[in-house]
Amino acid sequence: MAESITVTTPGLTSIQDLGRLRASRFGQMTGGASDQYSADVANALVGSPRTAPLLEVVAMDFGAVASIDLLVAVTGAPAEVRVGGVTRPQWEPFVWTAGEELTVRGIRDGLRVYLAVHGTIDAPYLLGSCAPDSVLGFGRQLTVGESVAIDVDGPPIDHPHFRMPLFRLGARPAAFTGCWTIDVTDGPDVHEFGSTSARLFETPFVIGDNSNHIGLRLTPTDPGSPVPKRDRSTEVLSRGVPIGAVEVPAGDEILVLHRGRGVTAGYPVLAVVTATALSQLGQARPGQEVRFRKVTVPEAVDAYRTQRRSIDLLRSRVANAFASLRIPLHTETTFAQHSSVPQMESA
Repeated sequence: MAESITVTTPGLTSIQDLGRLRASRFGQMTGGASDQYSADVANALVGSPRTAPLLEVVAMDFGAVASIDLLVAVTGAPAEVRVGGVTRPQWEPFVWTAGEELTVRGIRDGLRVYLAVHGTIDAPYLLGSCAPDSVLGFGRQLTVGESVAIDVDGPPIDHPHFRMPLFRLGARPAAFTGCWTIDVTDGPDVHEFGSTSARLFETPFVIGDNSNHIGLRLTPTDPGSPVPKRDRSTEVLSRGVPIGAVEVPAGDEILVLHRGRGVTAGYPVLAVVTATALSQLGQARPGQEVRFRKVTVPEAVDAYRTQRRSIDLLRSRVANAFASLRIPLHTETTFAQHSSVPQMESA
């Protein structure tokens, strides 16, 4: 049954998913939710697939009205979440009552909030993803009065389970401290920096105002502190770079490429941010402080596997709770069947 939500306060909100994992081979940015962990958990809490579209609200207030009762979950940065003026919890599913306005206000400590829906949000697709691509001009921010169509299975969901604080599914909220410790592994050019590579870990950095989903610009918190310096003058040829590459151009700043990065670049890569730390950087606000911490590749892999196990356990708890309440789960197969918008060809 096709229903919709109508945007009353758009803020900076777009329809996102986890991005185009295989897009780099076609020369396209990966894109997708900047905080992959929060987006993944939001979909898990409402029984939707990892790849299901959801709303990403960035920094500013958001509001919308639903045409039908919806089961939703809000994760990401701390914020004031209300339905009809009544406070609702983050990191737990709750019912968004038809005709009442859901608002997300006062986003703090972090930068992004994610709103997932038990159902299928209709969106155009490019190379298997609805994630916006700013280079190609694909996707956009929502506008006031816009209606976003949602396919909902079965009758409206309203059950005491979702109104009683006794029941909690145990999602692990991300930590928001205002000062971020970001794990990195050695980059391919670490040997070109000699002893100055240690400056990356000895110096706190502050996030610049001109940072975005393409990358973050960071300068030392103390303007007098030196940054790592390459000890050779040979030209660096443009080559493929991963998401999370820590680049060191000439000057007094470093760059950290994020999910909107281009697939090639020509600056030396001193380090690479780990998969789990990338979600942290997706929440880092301009003006906040960042410290880098060196880890080994096995440590980075272990941290990612631990995070994946926690989400898998959450999905298992959600599946058991939904089965007892006779709420259908949206699998990858049913998600594909319910998606009414055809795939678009790449440019």
